Amino acid sequence: MRGWCGIFLLLWLACNDAPDAPPEFAAILYPADNPSTAAGIALGERLFFDPVLSADSTISCASCHRPERAFTDGRSVAVGLAGRPGIRNTPGLTNIGYFHHPLFWDGRADNLETQALHPVGTPHEMGGDWQSVVARLRADAGYAEAFQTAFGAGGTDSIRVGRALAQYQRTLVSRDSKYDRVRRGEATYTPQEALGHALFFDFGDDPGGAWAGLPTAECAHCHTPPHFTNERFENNGLDAADDLAAFTDPGRGAISGNPYDYGRFRTPGLRNVALTAPYMHDGRMATLEEVVDHYNSGGHYAENRSPNVRPLGLDAEQREALVAFLNTLTDSTFVAGR
Repeated sequence: MRGWCGIFLLLWLACNDAPDAPPEFAAILYPADNPSTAAGIALGERLFFDPVLSADSTISCASCHRPERAFTDGRSVAVGLAGRPGIRNTPGLTNIGYFHHPLFWDGRADNLETQALHPVGTPHEMGGDWQSVVARLRADAGYAEAFQTAFGAGGTDSIRVGRALAQYQRTLVSRDSKYDRVRRGEATYTPQEALGHALFFDFGDDPGGAWAGLPTAECAHCHTPPHFTNERFENNGLDAADDLAAFTDPGRGAISGNPYDYGRFRTPGLRNVALTAPYMHDGRMATLEEVVDHYNSGGHYAENRSPNVRPLGLDAEQREALVAFLNTLTDSTFVAGR
């Protein structure tokens, strides 16, 4: 979101945590050492869209986290400095400020402040180093003044860059999808969307309910509302592995050192999921239909595959209904004008 209208909204959000958010939204937890301020948010937004953080000033945070794609990039894997391919799909940032467990696909960052520090020095992302980046920012009178306004005396350093970026990302709040409007009584599902909703939340488990006997899709066990993630690390059956050490990408296991975490990745939130194709940690699936088909098949065997990943027995109508429901998680106001 750019310009005076964007700045006004960011200031408003800074003083009002998720205004008019549904009651099931927990409060954003603002770190004691990084309270959000109007100046900090404005600085973080400026840094987010400025390629000054990359080694040759060609790549910004927004190069991979594009607002019109709900802060993803439409690529299977991210592409960084000099066209270097990354190793994983770009995660979206919808409602990222509400996530209180480790971030990235493998959970290598404990919070938004530390997450923001990683891309600068990664060769296939921004490809630089913090010493050079900080020197450039200090040499820019406009940035020097902005850091002073946002954080007071002490100048510019990487910690303050991370804090400013985190403040901006905490304003990326989505709460006006059709799903939200239905819950508020402002809209009504189509019959197809209603069927998809029932499948997603396993309403067929209720023997006396209107959907009794409907197959269960197990989606909400991992994609738990209101943000449609349990924030845990799961093996969703993408690859067969008789030996847990055989995974090409060890995922969470590379960080935890626990072999049982090999092949496990962070459960992504599904808000605005229709805007964030392709899917999975490596972007191997181009459409939501492919994703639903994968889960319907039960995936591939591995010792640590999630017990919720199993053959579902959904027919074509039911699979289409699930996709229709997933589309109700799109919040056009979230991406409009950013």
